[in-house]
Amino acid sequence: MSTDVSSDANGKPKSGAPTSGGVTATEASHQQAPEAQAPASGKMSRESVTVIVTLLVATFVVILNETIMNVALQRLMTDLQVSASTVQWLATGFMLTMAVVIPTTGFILQRMSTRGAFMLAMGLFSGGTLLAALAPGFLVLLLARIVQAGGTAIMLPLLMTTILTLVPMSKRGAVMGNVSIAISVAPAMGPTVSGIILDNFSWRFMFVFVLPVALAAFAIGAKYLTNVGERGKTTLDVFSVILTVPAFGGLVYGLSQIGGADAGIVPVIALVVGLLCLALFVFRQLKLQKSDSPLLDLRAFKFRMFTVSTLLMVVAMMALFGGVILLPLYLQNTLHLQPLETGLALLPGGLAMGLLGPVIGRIFDKVGPLPLTLSGSILMVLTLWQFSRLDEASALGWVIALHVTLSLGLALLFTPAFTTGLNPLPPHLYSHGSAIISTAQQVSGAAGTALLVSIYSVVSASSGLVAGMHAAFLAATVIAIAAVVLGAMMRKTEGAAGHGGH
Repeated sequence: MSTDVSSDANGKPKSGAPTSGGVTATEASHQQAPEAQAPASGKMSRESVTVIVTLLVATFVVILNETIMNVALQRLMTDLQVSASTVQWLATGFMLTMAVVIPTTGFILQRMSTRGAFMLAMGLFSGGTLLAALAPGFLVLLLARIVQAGGTAIMLPLLMTTILTLVPMSKRGAVMGNVSIAISVAPAMGPTVSGIILDNFSWRFMFVFVLPVALAAFAIGAKYLTNVGERGKTTLDVFSVILTVPAFGGLVYGLSQIGGADAGIVPVIALVVGLLCLALFVFRQLKLQKSDSPLLDLRAFKFRMFTVSTLLMVVAMMALFGGVILLPLYLQNTLHLQPLETGLALLPGGLAMGLLGPVIGRIFDKVGPLPLTLSGSILMVLTLWQFSRLDEASALGWVIALHVTLSLGLALLFTPAFTTGLNPLPPHLYSHGSAIISTAQQVSGAAGTALLVSIYSVVSASSGLVAGMHAAFLAATVIAIAAVVLGAMMRKTEGAAGHGGH
């Protein structure tokens, strides 16, 4: 189904460029059909709005579920009578499943209809949520989390691919800004929601409260969701699927565990195996691209702005995930806040990031990415540097203000990076581009957490908690400088320039 795409020096596809093997009538209609659904007038049909809103609500629910468990681990250790290292698998297992499933979503979204992919995602998520609420013990709860993760992994690439298919290029920034509500506000609300639930109910109610919303989204999607785009005829390469397990699973597991105090040699082995299998996976995809049947089409990297945007997302996610882990440690260990108080302290930043997303998206549609990404990356560097200067006497109000400022900087990065990276891709690479960015987010988040927590642990052991926090946030500041360089490289793609209606 896929065809080779020629690009110019700036990474834009050359108009009228022939493909290596020619394009059949079926392939041509496949590539043109999705664009035909993005109206030239710049206005979206009521059906398109219904589809995107349904997917946005579902994505919000599944991402909220990702972080709702973090605050509950201590309670689960007591209720299920398991150790800290065992209960951590509820988070690790979820993350590993996401890392393995997301690279396959490029294939899944091309072979299944929009409605079919949504029903699969929300069916898995709802089934996993019900199983978690009824779980008699740890192993069943772990299985439930893995099933949930399978559905979650499909949702965000499905949402991004659908937006690319339905939304005119001149409006994509604004709509992608709405996506930031799901990917920013939901994780920020997770700890707060779970803290409130755990103060008043059993841990099972974390799933009992989520289940009706998930079932409602499933029912609304089943009734109103329509199919968009065209299904492809790609074949599944089983060897590539098998490679995703040690490649992406090994990388995420190794990176997430390597910073632990008693990690041992296993995470290092997992990391080495993951890197070797990733190299083999890439080689396999390059070979399969010659016959247009890769599991994950890497030709998206032929587009310069996709590559720059993906790298910018990687750096930003490393800083974000590291901060998400380090800041609660500082608030609880140094300022001695309770878990619920910690969640409430971090909530304004998450709300600010999400609620500013649509505004930033509209600004992006007018001015392009450069002013936003450059100012956002500079703001991120300055804020992380200020985090590295916090100590036992720092005021909680100042910490919250810094976190809100960091969230603003990240909001200025995420919407332009998503939109600028995906805009220049041809329709047959939409699902693969979405899957690549989502996979990069998972791996870079794990890498950022591993690096910064390792620095924090090593320095804290010898010089105290505050010194460890200073060193970790200083490292995050150095990493963030790369975002300034990448942010300065961002340029308007055809969509960002507002030509989507032509």
